[in-house]
Amino acid sequence: MKYRAPLLAGFTLGLIGQPVSAAQPLTLDELSITDSYLEERADGPVQGYRATRSATATRTDTDIRDTPQSIDVVPAQVLKDLNTTRIDRALDFAGGVSRQNNFGGLTFLNYSVRGFTTGELYKNGFAINRGSYSAPDAASIERIEVLKGPAASLYGRGDPGGLVNIVSKRPEAEAFSNLSVSAGTWDRYRSSLDVNSPLDSQGNLLGRVNMAVEDNGSFRDHVNSQRRIISPSLSWQLSPDTRLLLDTEFSRTETVFDRGIPAVNGELGSVKRSTFMGEPNDGQIRNDNQTIDLALEHYLNDAWKLRLANHYTQGTLKGASSEPQALIGTTITRFYRERDFEWNDSITQAELHGSFDWAGWHHQTLAGLEYENYRNSQKYPQSATLQEYGLDIYNPVYGQPKPALTRANDFHEHTESYALNLQDQIAFTERLRGLLGVRLERFEQTALNRATGVSNSQQKDVATARTGVLYQLTPQVGVFANASTSFKPNTIGTQGQVYKPEKGLGYETGLKLDLFDSRIGATVALFHIDKENVVTTDALGDSVAAGKARSQGLDLQFSGQASDALRIIGTYAYIDAEVTKGDAAVPAGSDLLGIARHSGSLLGVYEFQKGALRGSDVGAAFNYVGERSGQSGSRFTLPAYSTVDLLAHYKASEQLTLGLNLNNLFDRKYYERAYNSAWVMPGEPRNLSVSLTLNL
Repeated sequence: MKYRAPLLAGFTLGLIGQPVSAAQPLTLDELSITDSYLEERADGPVQGYRATRSATATRTDTDIRDTPQSIDVVPAQVLKDLNTTRIDRALDFAGGVSRQNNFGGLTFLNYSVRGFTTGELYKNGFAINRGSYSAPDAASIERIEVLKGPAASLYGRGDPGGLVNIVSKRPEAEAFSNLSVSAGTWDRYRSSLDVNSPLDSQGNLLGRVNMAVEDNGSFRDHVNSQRRIISPSLSWQLSPDTRLLLDTEFSRTETVFDRGIPAVNGELGSVKRSTFMGEPNDGQIRNDNQTIDLALEHYLNDAWKLRLANHYTQGTLKGASSEPQALIGTTITRFYRERDFEWNDSITQAELHGSFDWAGWHHQTLAGLEYENYRNSQKYPQSATLQEYGLDIYNPVYGQPKPALTRANDFHEHTESYALNLQDQIAFTERLRGLLGVRLERFEQTALNRATGVSNSQQKDVATARTGVLYQLTPQVGVFANASTSFKPNTIGTQGQVYKPEKGLGYETGLKLDLFDSRIGATVALFHIDKENVVTTDALGDSVAAGKARSQGLDLQFSGQASDALRIIGTYAYIDAEVTKGDAAVPAGSDLLGIARHSGSLLGVYEFQKGALRGSDVGAAFNYVGERSGQSGSRFTLPAYSTVDLLAHYKASEQLTLGLNLNNLFDRKYYERAYNSAWVMPGEPRNLSVSLTLNL
């Protein structure tokens, strides 16, 4: 085992890495194994725009070309070039991801993948969106990965369209420090600091801290926000075979609750984009979050690894809001609500990773146990919806007396789940690979209405599976296909009804392309997904788990270096998503909310290679979103829109870079999301930001 020491040095760089020999038995010499592995790892930085490895689809460090499922990666460089802190902007470059309800701007909350809306958001493989988790900040993000199709066989409950997994920045071997400051239209100011350093002389203990502070105004009247975030992390090589990882994040976000503007008679445009339908004297809602992840990984030998990990998060959300409800004439009715939310979530994972030959095939296996304990307390007493507490949408007069709180709204949810994950990645030949996976899970859910004292519970045992195959036609073209299932518990009804869980079944086939001497990577996929047991109402008005929905279409993403100077990332999606069995409110044939038939994006950045501008760059981003439903079961739609953004960075020296971003160049009036015709969020008008980055 002459190559064990250098192998372990490379293995331990990945949180959920695997031996390099996972795909085929080792035949390379000692030096080339290590050098090849260090080019990229699944939890590490991406050079430019093209990622070649990922762990999101398999929980193992696997070449994306060898994974028989679509996975799109948006690296930190994209966020940096766009000078954005919003991950929903980055997800414009993942293909088939749509913006949904964002809880009045307080959280990321909902998005949709391939037509199906979900609230599941992951970070380093752990669910982080169980409570009212604030929108993730770009300061600590290394890459954003979107796994397309049902993912329940690895992650448990969720929707069948797919999921987003954020990979956070981890300590690195070389010391560096970066300071970034920016200022923009509407009094937007931000500072961030990234400090990385070895903490001992041997380089066994590495530390990194990411910090950010921002103060944001808005084109929306009376709307502003502040954020403070710090994310310390440690990597400790306890021995050549053992590593301990610590990732933490502590954040505070204070934001004015904002549902946007209403449509008038189903039409948008008559109400100014800046008009605020809340109440300025309600103040801000404060969202505090603390997360601690601890992982221990130990190599039993060259082929087997044990990983133990725990994720703990807790948070609170407190504040008041006056919220629009319905438009009567030119008056938007409103109600007043006070929120006091508190939640905590603990997830423990134990995994055994193995790599071995059996029956003439090479296997990379994973066996894992997972336990989750989630508690969520929500108190949100509110008033009745009142026209006299409403606002004239064309001439709002604020400062009315607060109406009485007449509805208690006091709930507590407790969910526990126990799961067994089994997975095998099989290399049948040099060209043919397969994947089999199954998750056996039991969840126990209890919901208590503390206002009435009524408690209801449900328990379910669920098995979810997936299978996939990939055949490498040529070194540049691979064809793949897969089938997988999903489930998600339905919430317990207001009268204590227990509904069957939602179930999903997805099929996908497509091509993985390695183009232009490996400069460009691309995935093109056709998909069909069905979901059933959606809660609807029957002829008597009672809720039943009887609804069905279907989504099908095509999506693609490509990224990489078109030349030494030009980096590009682009997407296109065609999605046909509709209700196939509904009710009177949302009948069969209705389009699913917020899903455009056609959408696409393209970002290109040209970096100067010679002369005085060497290292400087210029670029442009184009985004298109087609017409889409703005309210379930109605004819109200949001119009199609397109935007163009410009960017430039001037590298004044090795230490100093100046940046300029001009967004919505042509000042298009557009609407980026809606939950119904009274809650429509306008997109930002033309705006400018300048930035400075200093390598300390």
